[in-house]
Amino acid sequence: MGKAIKEAFPHLECTVFDQPHVVDGLVGSERLKFVGGDMFVEIPPADVVFLKWILHDWSDEKCIEILKRSKEAVSGRGKVGKVIMIDMVVGNQTEDRRSTETQLFFDMMMANLNGKERSEKEWEKLFVDAGFSIYKIVSRLGLRSLVEIYP
Repeated sequence: MGKAIKEAFPHLECTVFDQPHVVDGLVGSERLKFVGGDMFVEIPPADVVFLKWILHDWSDEKCIEILKRSKEAVSGRGKVGKVIMIDMVVGNQTEDRRSTETQLFFDMMMANLNGKERSEKEWEKLFVDAGFSIYKIVSRLGLRSLVEIYP
């Protein structure tokens, strides 16, 4: 995803932040860096934090921790950025049989983990609890939605 963003937006610098063992040995470039760390401790400063299919894996409490670290990352250096999330927003899909079956499949998978799929109201509560003031669902991508979240 980092490479695709870098190629689509040649004016941006992109940092892929993941667990150290995931990015260990990956070679970046002038505008693409790979940084290892723990998102529950600190997320590197950025204009935008992009969370794709991350938060649905975690409990509400852990999501709030991740969102708080994300807010800290985009609020430093005298600038205020945003968080962009791509994740499922339950109830935002046009009803069809395949979408419903896929959503139920995701719900069954999450039942075995600590995460869960959330409705817009559930997401909104997490955003507010993490200290964000504004969010908007920019687009719906099938079962996924692209959401912008602002401090």
